[in-house]
Parts: sequence; C-alpha cells; structure tokens
Amino acid sequence: MSLYIALKNATSSYPNRLSLPSLKSQLTLSRYQSVMGMVLGKISVETPKYEVIKSTNEYEIRKYPPSVLAEVTYEPSEFNGNKDGGFRVLANYIGALGNPQNTKPEKIAMTAPVITKDTGEKIAMTAPVVTKADSEENENKKVTMQFILPALYGKAEEAPKPTDERVVIREEGERKYGVVKFGGVANEEVVKEKVEKLRKSLEIDGFKVIGDFLLARYNPPWTIPAFRTNESLRHGFWSLRCELLCE
Repeated sequence: MSLYIALKNATSSYPNRLSLPSLKSQLTLSRYQSVMGMVLGKISVETPKYEVIKSTNEYEIRKYPPSVLAEVTYEPSEFNGNKDGGFRVLANYIGALGNPQNTKPEKIAMTAPVITKDTGEKIAMTAPVVTKADSEENENKKVTMQFILPALYGKAEEAPKPTDERVVIREEGERKYGVVKFGGVANEEVVKEKVEKLRKSLEIDGFKVIGDFLLARYNPPWTIPAFRTNESLRHGFWSLRCELLCE
C-alpha cells in the first residue's frame, strides 16, 4: 500500500490525480518506469564527480572539482517557516516547474544533490511562538539552498542569467569534504545526529574541524524514505598529522 500511495503522490501534478490504471495507460512505459525508479530511490540525473581521498567505516573524505552553482539565500519566514522554501525559486530558474525563469530562456537539466546550509547569520524574530528551544535559534538563521548546474556550464557566465534577482550564479573552486551517507528522512534531529557523529569521527582521526556543514539530498520527496540517499558534509577542516589539508 505504501508503494501505491507514493506513486500517487509522485503523479500529483497530473490532472485530477490520475488513478494507477489510468497512469499506466496514459504515460509511456519509459515515463512510468522512470517514476517507479524515483519512488524506489533510483538516481537518474547527473551527480557531481569526486575523488575519494580517504575512506573509513564512519566517513569519506572527498575532493570535488570546480563547479557552477545556482543558489538562493532566504529567511524561512518568507516561505511560512519552510526551510526548503527556496527549492521552488531554483526550480523555476531551471524550468523544472514550467517555463524557465532565465533570460535565454533555456531549460537546464536537474541534477542531484540539492544542497542546503544554514548561513549562521541571525535574523530578527518575526513570530513569537516556538515549540522547541533550538527551533528559535534555527528560525533566526538564513538558509542557503544550492543546485549544482550540469557540468556543461564550466563558467558562471556560460549559465543562463536568472530573471529572479534572488537567484545567484557563482563558481565554486576545488574543495574537500568529510562526508557521511545515510538514508531515511533527513529531518533536523537526524541531521544534527549525523553531523555530530561526523565531527567526532574526524576529530578522533586527528582532524580539526572549523567549518560549517552542508546537507545534500539526492531524491525527490516522493521517494520512499527507506530508499533515500542523504549526505552530511563538513568542510573547513585540516589534519593535525599533516596527512591531508582540507579547505
């Protein structure tokens, strides 16, 4: 039953929420298989290449080549407290939800993962009622969400210019991350646990951690949680034993 519900949710954009038999008859076989694959966690879009520098049972240290990002920074209060509210802004830029909101206009292929991070910048409270002590702190922080653009865009100026001034296109140079992979729903409690575990594992192995963390999510919301791929990444750390230098 859970697979049926997930597939129905996956096709909610179709008129009148097509029934499963209707879906089979109206979509091509390849499209149907694509939707089923996403429900079951298949990642069929472009993902960034990387080199594994160090691998343990607890984490990997990866080196990523330069890339071009589309990003938006916002207060969750702009989207009714939704920390993922920036997704629609970026999806509109690449044309994932309709006509692309860029000057060409040109549709840009979706990639994975979608990256989010807290900027750490405090914002004045707009709503006085919170339910958890740490929720108030989180609501006071801006969030940055990033799409990694396809590798065919080697420079920022090669990417279509956004028509929404909130979207920023920028280049990111070669960088190294400590990474831990996990499945399930990447809620704040789970992410906090994974980030802390990664920090402790790096420090036990002689790394000094001074940077922020990123959350990378590879699947759409309708993927069954057990089949989802998530990663917590830490950057801005260096080895006390001088085996590796990460910036």
